[in-house]
Amino acid sequence: MSFAERLQEIRTGFERPFWVANISEIFERLSYYGAFASLALYLQERLNFSAEQTGTLTGIFGGMVWFLAIFGGAAADRLGFRRALSMAYLILAAAYFLIGSIGASWLAPVRNAVPLSLFVGFILILPALGIALVKPCVVGTTARASKENVRSIGYSIYYTMVNIGGAAGPLFASWAHRHLGVESVYRVSALFVFAMFFVVLIFFREPRKPGDAPPPSIATVARNFCVVVGNYRLVLPVLMIALLLRVALWIHPTFNVPWWIWVGLLALVLAGISRFMWFLVLFTGFWIVFWQQYISLPGYIHGFINPRADVEIILVTDGLAVICLTLAINFLTRKIPAFQAVILGTLITSVSWIILILRPTIWGAILSLFVLALGEIIQQPRYYEYIALLAPPGQQGTYMGFAFMPIGIGSLIGGWFGGTLMHHFGEVTHQPERIWWSVTAVGVVTTALLWVYDRYFRVVSLAAK
Repeated sequence: MSFAERLQEIRTGFERPFWVANISEIFERLSYYGAFASLALYLQERLNFSAEQTGTLTGIFGGMVWFLAIFGGAAADRLGFRRALSMAYLILAAAYFLIGSIGASWLAPVRNAVPLSLFVGFILILPALGIALVKPCVVGTTARASKENVRSIGYSIYYTMVNIGGAAGPLFASWAHRHLGVESVYRVSALFVFAMFFVVLIFFREPRKPGDAPPPSIATVARNFCVVVGNYRLVLPVLMIALLLRVALWIHPTFNVPWWIWVGLLALVLAGISRFMWFLVLFTGFWIVFWQQYISLPGYIHGFINPRADVEIILVTDGLAVICLTLAINFLTRKIPAFQAVILGTLITSVSWIILILRPTIWGAILSLFVLALGEIIQQPRYYEYIALLAPPGQQGTYMGFAFMPIGIGSLIGGWFGGTLMHHFGEVTHQPERIWWSVTAVGVVTTALLWVYDRYFRVVSLAAK
């Protein structure tokens, strides 16, 4: 097939909803990563949270999105993509506006009535409600509004749009932070997604195809959820207890929970989960390491390298590297088995922070982020490939929803972990380089555990869960 014929296929192979949904995805990602890039500095320098509180709250913002993605797909199927997508952008507009207005006088009565950390934490959860709907709507529209012969290209276009927004977000945040103030980063983010609300209402039409399966019932989603988890009668109550204890510690920091209780709860969870869930738990270590670029790095740069550094511009490195190098690196690593690519990518991302340890400069940070991105590029597509191969017929959505769980858990744990490291090594012992030695150690241990899992415990068939 000639290039002209292929181009004609692409021009005629996508319906209008495909382009509307994917263009809106650029602005959703731009708003999200712009907000994320400025969040640590906003919380610590403008709202006067401690390093530990900043880490926890930043982790909540980054983590809740991926937990709700498990249920967002079923909700989008039942609402319809047009209704769900427009609702999502309206929720996001309100959520980002509220984040930028945390210190506003009109919120003072509510702000003074509850603990500030609880108030801010609740607001930071709100964007997750919108993003958890956007993701399945855009991916689902890509599937439904693409002809079979160009569908793989459609997913490549989607991935490119995501990374364009991811790279542009910190750039926009830098400009808004410098010229309008850090609160305006969130207000401009709100304007972007509010504009997408109208774009969806005016231009988006529900993509339908003959033979579309009926949306799964809530009971079906819950049943599939329990099957994937393993012994849910043990695991779910234990997780609820752990969550309640964590909330209690968040509201009342003086509340004491002995370490042996946490160890016991963890042991019960690990004893009850399936082999597939074991893999997801182990892979959480990658995301604990990865998210430190948004959780710990901004404060580290301002506190120990250059207080006037443009952190948002530095954070463009990861997204820009992904845009430029994904195709080339995927071509070079295409013959590596999927799980081994996951292990290799995890190792490369983990050791990337050693560059910052050896060269604690702006350029050292940029080079660390570049190497971190190489590891991300190697493992991310192969990770989803591995998950897709494991999913039994009719449960692909459930399995792909669970694939997001390590991202969320990694952000929540990474927030607490990064905040603790920043406080202890940065403010108490004044050994900031040990922050990154600790982060690297988590990644290397994760790599070793994944290797052991691959050799002795990995799921090798749909029946062996």
